Amino acid sequence: MSFAGTPRPRPRWHHARTDLDDFAIVSFRVDAGALAGHLPEGFAPMEMAFDDGPGALVSAVAFKDQDFHFRFLPQVRMNCGQINYRTYVTAHGKPGVWFFGTALDHPVVAIPQHLWGMPWRRDDIRIEADWEAAPARWRLTAGDAGCEATELRRPPAFLEGFMDEDGWLELLTHPTQGWYQRRDGKVGAYSIWHPVMRPRYFAAADASFPVFERLGLIAPDTRPHSILAQPRLHFDIHTPPRRYRPGS
Repeated sequence: MSFAGTPRPRPRWHHARTDLDDFAIVSFRVDAGALAGHLPEGFAPMEMAFDDGPGALVSAVAFKDQDFHFRFLPQVRMNCGQINYRTYVTAHGKPGVWFFGTALDHPVVAIPQHLWGMPWRRDDIRIEADWEAAPARWRLTAGDAGCEATELRRPPAFLEGFMDEDGWLELLTHPTQGWYQRRDGKVGAYSIWHPVMRPRYFAAADASFPVFERLGLIAPDTRPHSILAQPRLHFDIHTPPRRYRPGS
């Protein structure tokens, strides 16, 4: 593996930081044309070459925020479950992720909703993991969403749609730019930083993410393309989000 991640921007007083516990990226292959219909002008799905033709990916990214806090207010910390629903895109040629929405298990969800116009909602989220079991186990229960997964005995030789490990590490685990539809109809943008993931590979016994079903991207019986998980991952969040301006 040669992917070395991205340089860490200098943390600012108004940024936030958190550790993400029991972190997992549950991805599904979808039709790129259907996905494109949910994106604003200037945004396009990243297409990959699968064994039976082209396609794109969407992911449910679930984790437990541990000691989330703003740098200017370190004494106020938050612990809760979170799920980000995203897809991999280019925005006027720039790579990143488009967020369909976020579920958060905390009343503070009102801040991103109303102050920053983000498509967030409150939900009961429970994430459990046993990293010492053989095989390790990971489980998510969140309203109408859920997933039960166990670690593979050995890493797969490759992930379908990618040439090598560097390719999927960069695209699936390390997008640092993100965009979303604001409540006022405009496009919002924000960025994050984290070290390079060292994920473990899981397979789902059961997976249900109706957010993607309601978008018409997957069916109830669609199996995940991949599940990449890690016990803990540090994040810098470059708050506050901002309005997106192409070229900025």
